[in-house]
Amino acid sequence: MRKQRSTEVFRITGARRGLDEDVRSRQRRYVISMLVRTLAVILAVALWNVERYVAIGCLVLGVLLPYVAVVIANGGRENAGSLPSTHLPPPARPMIAPATVPGGAESGARSTNFEHPGPPHGRS
Repeated sequence: MRKQRSTEVFRITGARRGLDEDVRSRQRRYVISMLVRTLAVILAVALWNVERYVAIGCLVLGVLLPYVAVVIANGGRENAGSLPSTHLPPPARPMIAPATVPGGAESGARSTNFEHPGPPHGRS
């Protein structure tokens, strides 16, 4: 039996990112956060005797950043807020024009004297 290859391609515009791509982006954010933390701790050690207040700020950043990085990394997948709607609106109905009265109606008064078209289906 031969497998038939489908040439038809479907595009899903409202789909979320793939799981591999999502995990990769979270790992990238975590690594960047840890690099910033490492730089903050190195700055804290280097500036301890030079600029004590800056060193303490860097040390606080180095202590708090791992917690924030882990919370952000484990936050889960993004919300799919822009999914296309599955509800199709009903087709638009054409607007019916107002009836015109033969012979012209006077200043807003409606005439109810219409001619009857005759019996249906050509019967006399």
